Amino acid sequence: MRGKLIEVEKATIAVVQRHSTGHATPPHLVNYRALALGIKALGARACFGSAAVGSLRADWPVGSFSVCSDFLDLTGRNLTLFDREVRHTDFSHPFDPRARSAMLQSAMDLSIDVIDGGVYVNGNGPRYETPKEVSLYRELGGDVVGMTAASEAIAMQEAGVPYACLAVSTNFACGLIGAALSHEEVVDEMQRSGEKAVSILLGAARSAAGWP
Repeated sequence: MRGKLIEVEKATIAVVQRHSTGHATPPHLVNYRALALGIKALGARACFGSAAVGSLRADWPVGSFSVCSDFLDLTGRNLTLFDREVRHTDFSHPFDPRARSAMLQSAMDLSIDVIDGGVYVNGNGPRYETPKEVSLYRELGGDVVGMTAASEAIAMQEAGVPYACLAVSTNFACGLIGAALSHEEVVDEMQRSGEKAVSILLGAARSAAGWP
């Protein structure tokens, strides 16, 4: 991971690249524990993340934004900050309601269409999903599929950091349209959608800077 502090309208924002410079760290090797504990140590009021995802829904086309409301963790990573004690953390709200509201309000202020809610299915990666896996995820109620956000949500929740995720649909998940998947199309769509996504995140961060 790499990160830096920036000042935006008197708000100090920590910008962290979960995959490090050049997208060098695969999703299953990202140090989610260090990410969450580092952000907590900085005294952050909230963490706002973005994630490239595959859409599991024909009515959520490429370029859609959604503010996740729940997740299915199918990674098998057994991620926790509490390996040396028994601590059962409540996940009634897998993504923090106040942080989600800040992100939704930011999009509204910017007149950017964003879907309120969505179930993020977290696979382990780095491979893409099979058509049968995608079919199962849809049957389980998933809306988008990715490789990072549920792990971040777990680590942040256990660390006590309010967390929200803006999912950017960069492609249709395997089997929905019959085309092969490639990382290049994901990168291309993130470049097209990136400016809007960053604007939403910055607006949410400015809002959180004023929280008590």
